[in-house]
Amino acid sequence: MVKKQSMPENKELVEYKQKLFAEAERLVKEEFPKKVIEFDALLKSPKLSYDRLAEILPDKSLNIPIPDALNGTTDSDEPAVKRQRVDEKPKGAPIFAFSSGTVPCNENLAQLMDLVRPKLRDAVEQCNNVKMWITLLIPRIEDGNNFGVGIQEETLSEVRNVESEAASFLDQMSRYFTTRGKLITKIAKYPHVDDYRRAILDMDEKQFINIRLVVLEMRNHFSTLHDMIMKNYEKIKVPRTSNTEHLY
Repeated sequence: MVKKQSMPENKELVEYKQKLFAEAERLVKEEFPKKVIEFDALLKSPKLSYDRLAEILPDKSLNIPIPDALNGTTDSDEPAVKRQRVDEKPKGAPIFAFSSGTVPCNENLAQLMDLVRPKLRDAVEQCNNVKMWITLLIPRIEDGNNFGVGIQEETLSEVRNVESEAASFLDQMSRYFTTRGKLITKIAKYPHVDDYRRAILDMDEKQFINIRLVVLEMRNHFSTLHDMIMKNYEKIKVPRTSNTEHLY
């Protein structure tokens, strides 16, 4: 019987794996604990204190003027065609010039999101590295002795969950500005409707609470992930052991 020879692994690929393994282990042992402390410090800082809500919520006027009520009646002597054209105009008040030139975003919330967003980007990158590290450590499929492989898969699932959560939080922050902008245009078109103005206040309050929850969840995620990996560190690195010496 001719024994099959395994193909030699590409040298550059071997170097890539070695660098990846070293970086992933450094992230788990050094960076993840730093992330926990960093998110915890931000959570407990005055920047994310609920006492700031009064400062963060904008003024109810939002710098959008409320024009005088429009008279929707038309002269009965006008031609029918002209009256029809008037009736076909879009309902609602026209958009008036704003007293400040523009309607600014909520600067306090924007600053908070600018502070949290880079941390979430780093979290996605770091989780992706650790995910690749564990994936490449999974041995080939065999019958039996798969307890360590099960630990690897469980840990891998947790890493993917943290990565997905961080990416989802980034998307959520981007959608906030789009949603708020659409609501501002509603206020500009229907300036007499106070409910739209109140909706802006509620949206900003909700976004502040969401930012706080994001920081809280990321702190908990990294704490749990670091704890899980360190408790099962040896099994993750060497999922299968050779017990042939115990057979004799």
